[in-house]
Amino acid sequence: MKRHATVKALPFFVGGTSSNAGKSWMVTAICAWLRGRGVSVAPFKAQNMSNNSYPCRAGGEIGRAQVAQAEACGLEPEPSMNPILLKPSGSGASQVIVNGRVWKTLPARGYYEHARELREHVLAAYADLARRFEFIVIEGAGSVSELNLRAVDLANLGLVTQLRVPWVLVADIERGGVFASVIGTVGLLTANERALFRGFAINKFRGDRSLFDEGARILEARTGAPCLGVFPFAPDIALDAEDTLAIDTHPRRPAPAGARLAIIKLPCVSNATDFRLLTWAEWIAQPPARDFDFVILPGTKSTIADLRWLRETGLAAWVCEQHSRGATVIGICGGFQMLGRGISDPARVESSETCAAGLGLLPAETVMAPTKTTEVRTACSRGGVRFSAYEIHLGETTVDVPAQPFARLEDGRADGACIERVLGTYLHGAFESPHVCAETFGVDVGVVSKADHYRRLGEWFAAHASHLDLFDGGAGV
Repeated sequence: MKRHATVKALPFFVGGTSSNAGKSWMVTAICAWLRGRGVSVAPFKAQNMSNNSYPCRAGGEIGRAQVAQAEACGLEPEPSMNPILLKPSGSGASQVIVNGRVWKTLPARGYYEHARELREHVLAAYADLARRFEFIVIEGAGSVSELNLRAVDLANLGLVTQLRVPWVLVADIERGGVFASVIGTVGLLTANERALFRGFAINKFRGDRSLFDEGARILEARTGAPCLGVFPFAPDIALDAEDTLAIDTHPRRPAPAGARLAIIKLPCVSNATDFRLLTWAEWIAQPPARDFDFVILPGTKSTIADLRWLRETGLAAWVCEQHSRGATVIGICGGFQMLGRGISDPARVESSETCAAGLGLLPAETVMAPTKTTEVRTACSRGGVRFSAYEIHLGETTVDVPAQPFARLEDGRADGACIERVLGTYLHGAFESPHVCAETFGVDVGVVSKADHYRRLGEWFAAHASHLDLFDGGAGV
């Protein structure tokens, strides 16, 4: 095993009783709080599994949750913050991104066969950050108690014990079973893991938190560890979803007049953060018996497979029918590719199928290629709105008849195509601009800046955490 340079940063690890327990949320909160105290802090997640990713300006892509955490730290995202990203393809395999670049596509068993090699990348990335920052907040992956994976653990307590990192456990009380999950997790710890354990936090409590005072005392008595806070549900603070498990698929407000909006929930949907401002949208997985003004085909990790699913569910015909009945159909990235006449994959870089017929709503053809585009962009919409966006995709799309572009990139090149109530674009993040939303949907989304959400999240953490000294260096071992 390689030796990595001595590092001096203070690390702290946040693990969970399960996936979607609130680890990303808590790490982002701690990062925002530490930044507010003037600490030089960076996030780190050794391994993430998500199709919500983002390209770093210096090159490569990482998970969207680590991008949010970097923003909360006031930093530009970089691959060292998330050295391994697994992007599920829907076929039992995942595209493995190492240090921001495509490495291999592997099934789960094949991935774990490379654990020793991948661990070196993890340790090198951590050491790189730890040389440059005072404090590193590390996020675990899924549950910390996957006993069958201990030998190949890259992101949880194997990393904790190797780096000698103090850690806390986060449990989501909204999911139910909080007593069993906390007590059970602590009961499964090894002696080395237990020695580094500093306590537990209860997340997403609704209502009067004093009602859980006795519950916290029971958990403290049964685990022998302190409760570090009962944190209330915070519906007024919004963070980008880490993965599809965190997508809120229910409309949070009525549809504005003339803007009834459906988003197709593709099996391998990617970058669902594109729609965080579209709070009235309905996510659908089967044809509904009603009409919409707009229908969106989002990005996908498996374009041809999800196109086949569209046909099998009847949604392909439904989308075309909605267009014929007056709806505007919008495709983003893989959704844009689906709108054309056909998709070719001669090298089988994405699918075992070499070609597939598209929906035929745009006069376009897409050819998949091994080289992946990952770029941050600045663009200007048809209406003159300047906005930030990004591209993450395989393949190139050619429009074979004159069409108005969706946008112009800053170098003057055209992106996408727009004809007869059909809009296609490769630009993820376009609809994260409130002005692009207003231009496209005619709706004022009234967005609050991300910086304000991060500030309030740091304040939320400070207001409800106990033993704050554990989170800023007092937990050194």
